[in-house]
Amino acid sequence: MARTVLIVDDHPSFRTSVRRVLEAAGYEVIGEAPDGSSALAAIRTHRPDVVLLDVQLPDIDGFDVAARVTGQDDAPLVVLTSSRDGSDYGAMIARSGARGFIGKAELSGSALEELLE
Repeated sequence: MARTVLIVDDHPSFRTSVRRVLEAAGYEVIGEAPDGSSALAAIRTHRPDVVLLDVQLPDIDGFDVAARVTGQDDAPLVVLTSSRDGSDYGAMIARSGARGFIGKAELSGSALEELLE
């Protein structure tokens, strides 16, 4: 598997928890970002395979970040996440260009891998 991941979320405790979960599942977390602007810069710098991207960020929302990233050549796979249910976002998930959505409560290495297959 050996996929590299960038975690984007404005809550440091969530980033720490997800890092532990993903690293235990065999992912290599190569960076973290607290907002959309930092995420865009980190994606350019680190070139992750996967971006785990919170929908609600303090500057640029996750849907906009995803749309900017997925339109590029050699774009990483983007997976959106939120504490809200994915059905709350409807077609915005598909329009963003993201690979899909995983609720924060359901986030695990195996849930991520299923979505990436």
